[in-house]
Amino acid sequence: MDPQSLLKRLEEIGQSLQRSGHALALIGLGSVGRELDRLDSYSDLDFFAIVEKDYKHAYLDSLRWLSDDIHPIAYSFLNTEDGYKVLFEDGIFCEFAVFEPAELENIPFAPGRAIWKRTGIPDTFSQPTTLPKFRQNRDQDWLLGEALTNIYIGLNREKRSEKLSGMRFIQDYAVDRVLELAEYIEPAREAHLDPFVNERRIEQRYPAFIPQFSAWMQGYEKNHESALAILAFLEAHFEVNAAIVNAIRELSI
Repeated sequence: MDPQSLLKRLEEIGQSLQRSGHALALIGLGSVGRELDRLDSYSDLDFFAIVEKDYKHAYLDSLRWLSDDIHPIAYSFLNTEDGYKVLFEDGIFCEFAVFEPAELENIPFAPGRAIWKRTGIPDTFSQPTTLPKFRQNRDQDWLLGEALTNIYIGLNREKRSEKLSGMRFIQDYAVDRVLELAEYIEPAREAHLDPFVNERRIEQRYPAFIPQFSAWMQGYEKNHESALAILAFLEAHFEVNAAIVNAIRELSI
């Protein structure tokens, strides 16, 4: 989808909200928010519709404000209590939530961009007051310990013939922690950091890690091989407790 078509659709949604009578603002997020430099043909529309008190459910119960005079909707489903994922018939995909002003104080989100707002609505509507919880104070020791023990637990699940659970612990949970450890190994390159999902644009931020990914995540039949590849990487970059290393290697036999 042409990026300009995405931005045009977002403007149309803002105009529709303005006509609806009880909307206050449209906030663009992500690549249609303050990160327009990464907008491309594979982007979708992420946005918040801010509406008057007691009108939230009116905007959730009917999506005519999103389809009438804009474009027909091919598919939609309520994926949270606050919003939908929607596919328009022309292929534009969007994910949005509807909030009343008082709710915004407790909603963590990345700073957004006001696409439309009613006269008198403050610019602060597009800025979060609650920070995302992804970036907690997770120090190196905690991340390393989690990665190692997730590998250990995963290999034990594998021994019980719980291969899928084992794969999740080794190739998902442990890898997630290793990706967070990246900042302790080398400086990140310039790229937008998603405050909610660390693996977003990880290839741009840490290109030296790319050759490791296929070794860390070898699939359902190769939990042992994946575990040993992750362990070898951790041993190469950190001081790792010998007892947990030996326990992991014994389980990998």
